[in-house]
Amino acid sequence: MSGISVSDREQQTSGLLIGSTAVIGVPNAGKSSLLNALLGTKLSIVSRKAQTTRHKILGVYSDEKSQIRFLDTPGFQLTYKSMLNSAMNRSVSSSLAEVDVVILVLEAGLIQKDDLKLIEMFPENVPVICVISKIDQLSSLNDLLPFIDRVKSLYAFSEIIPTSSRRVIGLDVLIGAIQSKLSKGQPIYEEDTLTDRPERFFAAEIIREKLFHLMGDEIPYGVAVEIEEFKLNKGLRSIHATIVVAKDAHKGMIIGAQGSKLKTIGTKARIEMEHFFDGKVFLKLWVKVKENWVDDSQSVKYFGYE
Repeated sequence: MSGISVSDREQQTSGLLIGSTAVIGVPNAGKSSLLNALLGTKLSIVSRKAQTTRHKILGVYSDEKSQIRFLDTPGFQLTYKSMLNSAMNRSVSSSLAEVDVVILVLEAGLIQKDDLKLIEMFPENVPVICVISKIDQLSSLNDLLPFIDRVKSLYAFSEIIPTSSRRVIGLDVLIGAIQSKLSKGQPIYEEDTLTDRPERFFAAEIIREKLFHLMGDEIPYGVAVEIEEFKLNKGLRSIHATIVVAKDAHKGMIIGAQGSKLKTIGTKARIEMEHFFDGKVFLKLWVKVKENWVDDSQSVKYFGYE
């Protein structure tokens, strides 16, 4: 009987470059789009709404040279002062101490005051790569070089890499830059692993994304999704989820006239889940009110933000 033994596999993989990197930036800088593009699949939800990403999401990139663990972090900002926002900002700062490489994502042509606050938080002796995102959205590429000069004046970045996640520009250069800063070691995950998050986590994230996409600026800041039931039986995933809002007025906004808005959210979420999980999904949604949960420390912890 032929096959590869454990010791043979360890010898094959011991020469890989191994390490972790935190992807940080202000809301809407393009962090989640960058992670999704690097991994070739959608792990982090994407929306124009600030702080769509609320959890640190681990994505695993593997190729013949390396295994890189990417942490997609919540958008760092100091505008909102809720306990939820404070918890997300702490998530960003704690990530900086855990990784081998930091990636700061700056939107092309835009440097904000919270970007400068993030730069002040960089740990010593950890290389920082600046990724300039969304270069395809510049009115002229002639604006890129002057912007790079501005970025150089902010910090001694080890690399400054212009990218476009949508057009897949600069991503190979970024992977190469990260690899150059890693050491050889033993991989932690199997080569086909993309994340350490369970399926029920992504079910909740997909529902949140559909809320953001369908309601736009209407959607209240204090929305969470709790998976009450997640069962897999003969290829069918049965998922019961509750959308939690911070004010009673927000409940009606999400439900809509005769439940129409909630039905649309559920339908779109179910379709994406079936694509993501590669199987049939039965999805049931409810909406409940938990008054001002974003400023309640116990609730923030309960929903996994601390």
